[in-house]
Amino acid sequence: MRLMNRNEFRFAFQTLPFLDSHEGDPAGVLELRARPTPRLLVWHPEGIDWIFRTDRQLHHVPSRTLRPLVGRTSLLGTEGLRHAAYRRVLGPALSGHQLRIYHNIISHTVHAAIDMLPPGAIISLIEWTRKITLYVISQIVLGHVDDVLLALFSARVDSVLGSRSRTLAYRYLPAQALSIYTRRSALRGRHELDDMVLRSAKATATTQPAALAARLLAGEQPLGVLDNEKLRDQVMSLLFAGHETSASTAAWILYWLSRDEKIYRDVIAELSATSNDGSDPTQVPLLHAVIHEALRLSPPAIFAGKRMLPADGELLGKSLPAGTILTPCMYLAHHQPDLFPQPRRFNPTRFLGHRVPRQYYFPFGGGTRRCLGSELAMVQVRMIAAAVLRRCQLHCVNPEAGVSELRGPAMTLARSLRMSITPHRRAPRKIPL
Repeated sequence: MRLMNRNEFRFAFQTLPFLDSHEGDPAGVLELRARPTPRLLVWHPEGIDWIFRTDRQLHHVPSRTLRPLVGRTSLLGTEGLRHAAYRRVLGPALSGHQLRIYHNIISHTVHAAIDMLPPGAIISLIEWTRKITLYVISQIVLGHVDDVLLALFSARVDSVLGSRSRTLAYRYLPAQALSIYTRRSALRGRHELDDMVLRSAKATATTQPAALAARLLAGEQPLGVLDNEKLRDQVMSLLFAGHETSASTAAWILYWLSRDEKIYRDVIAELSATSNDGSDPTQVPLLHAVIHEALRLSPPAIFAGKRMLPADGELLGKSLPAGTILTPCMYLAHHQPDLFPQPRRFNPTRFLGHRVPRQYYFPFGGGTRRCLGSELAMVQVRMIAAAVLRRCQLHCVNPEAGVSELRGPAMTLARSLRMSITPHRRAPRKIPL
């Protein structure tokens, strides 16, 4: 096994402190390794723009961290025509006017979660938002909520990504050692989960034609017929990607608002002036800006994938050989003080009334790999935040726990952060699904 240099070691084992040490570095690019082929971390705006503009000509390197969870055929790791085919089949259901059919699902789920809170409840904020978003995406993907399936799914995610040691084991242990490690970890329900995912997806195809699983199983071009492995991998990918980052964003929004009394009051006043449920960003511009600022400060994905140069090339005036790995880093791009003054300060006014160019701000990635569910994610977190803020009083019990944690390749709010969420208003009249 090749020995790591200092940058590689710190990047792998001290990721967030390592990134923080380069905050404000005007170079915008850092060489993580030089041999056998270079690997560069990129956050310079011109470098980001070049990567996203030329994305179709670059190779995409799948995540070793996510593979134990989403499988080897996941849409998150495919490229070329196969990746484009998945986007063509699933994309129309996750954007534009089609999102309206999910509004009731989101509304019912978040209001039900609020209704279930006991008086004086003190909760792990990220675990609560994670449960809400998992219930939402389960209905969108599978057409229903199966508590047993979702419990097994959550256990599976925790077994792979729930601790830094597990994540690093999957990434760096040799295959033989990894097989011993996994037998001793909490993966015993894997086959049971896989069977349940397949049965549920196939049942959905006949009973819930609008669900994403039904689209995957339609058997039409450009996807054609999916075998069990491909179906399982896609459903697992959609469940994971469709809830993890949205849960993190929703949790950070509520945390930041609980820590800033003025903005909190201003958002409440904005919500009081409209009956909109948060689905329309034009009706809640301040809340929409709050979400963007939360995504800037604490992007749920800190890297926008890995690209490999198929031939010799040049980036920011530096000649690079074929095989060079380029990793766009939104975490560092979003914390550059020349672009975002006082980058550690929560200041939603940065996003009021204007758009920030994609090379400076790209919480959903970019190029051909831009998050397929970005529009759904924004609608969902606005609606969750609007419902909670309208109906509840927030109080952060231990604000010192408001720090970031890595969960595989994702960044999330620490599980130890506790929030008192006290309902003080009844839910609005519910519309039958």
